Amino acid sequence: MARRITYAHLLTKPNPKHVDSLLKFFENGRSKRGTGGFGVEIEHLPVHNGDDTAVSYYEPNGIETLLKRIAPYYDADKEYWENGHLVGLARKGIAVSLEPGGQVECSLGILKTPEELLTIYRAFRRDVDPVLDELGFRLVNYGYQPKSSFADVPVNPKDRYDAMTRYLGRVGQFGPCMMRCSASTQVSIDYVDERDSIDKMRLGTIIGPILAWYFRNTPYFEGEPNPWPLLRQRMWDYLDFQRTNVIPGLFDDRFGWEDYAYDVLSTPLMFADLTHTPEAEGLSGKELHHPAFYENAADVYPDRELNPYEINHIISTHFNDVRLKNFIELRHWDSLPIARAERLTEIIASLFYVPQNRERLESYFEGTREEDVFEAKAMLQARGAQAAPYGQPLEFWKEFLGLEGLLADEPGDPNHPDVFQA
Repeated sequence: MARRITYAHLLTKPNPKHVDSLLKFFENGRSKRGTGGFGVEIEHLPVHNGDDTAVSYYEPNGIETLLKRIAPYYDADKEYWENGHLVGLARKGIAVSLEPGGQVECSLGILKTPEELLTIYRAFRRDVDPVLDELGFRLVNYGYQPKSSFADVPVNPKDRYDAMTRYLGRVGQFGPCMMRCSASTQVSIDYVDERDSIDKMRLGTIIGPILAWYFRNTPYFEGEPNPWPLLRQRMWDYLDFQRTNVIPGLFDDRFGWEDYAYDVLSTPLMFADLTHTPEAEGLSGKELHHPAFYENAADVYPDRELNPYEINHIISTHFNDVRLKNFIELRHWDSLPIARAERLTEIIASLFYVPQNRERLESYFEGTREEDVFEAKAMLQARGAQAAPYGQPLEFWKEFLGLEGLLADEPGDPNHPDVFQA
């Protein structure tokens, strides 16, 4: 097997019943089509109209007020409350949730074609924009807050985020920044079997940094011009290496679902979530969500098969560039305006779902190693537009990946942080 050896494996090995639970979860995620279908998540940064500073959940006419005002447009039985506060909404095709710093995430799908993205997203904006106008703020698409520092943004009222703050405030370099001020676009694709999923995860891991360059959208960091060519990559790569970056062993020929399950289950959880664990009934909110600096899943969850909520939580404590759930989640990109998000989804469709394109890419990248991906990512960070990831200049990749028409310059207008300047 392709398993790595880390200190985590020497503490408590994965429970075999937990491993089987993840393998069944992945198996049940198999798509009968495998030739289409997307999920797109776009996170938005809330900023005041007057000065572009961050809007918090708690302030008068803030994020909580926004959610309550748009709640009538969503299904009453799909409202999500925590500690007496509304934190999520859903209806067919759209789910609205919150990231730690009040970032408003709009999850759209399942989409059959990239073109459907714009239609569904417009329905979201049709409901939310008139309310935003009345409340005096807007939702912008940047990878990081344009004016505010992480220290100025309170965490929203989910217990999990208190626990996460306690963990990420003690490891890595960018934990509080990522939680409170960053925003992303993520595209999910399907798979037909284990081999198909691993091949797509490898391909997504290889080309993701290049696509991130062409879809970068972070002019600002902590109220100043952003000093890093790819801030989102920089934040995640320096966050907590045992749960970020490239999946360990992914490029080993023997790598499979069991190896991925073993890695996920062996790593400390960051924080435990026992809200859907029947054996934990009666515990307080802080006990149901607590930091897990050393505890992995076997230390936290009972000796039985895991339920879907527990599985999703365990996987969600890993933030690899590409993440396997019961779908494949590509996580490289900054928050994008809808036209750019649609273009990104079109490119993903072309590269992963058009057989001749995928075969061409897999043939070209045959033999690529984990360290090659690390080198490509480091080169993009160090040399920016002059980088030559995988030995080729960016102009080569622009043509090879079908990115014609995309600008190579950093987007953004400092006077209008919600407008992409084409």
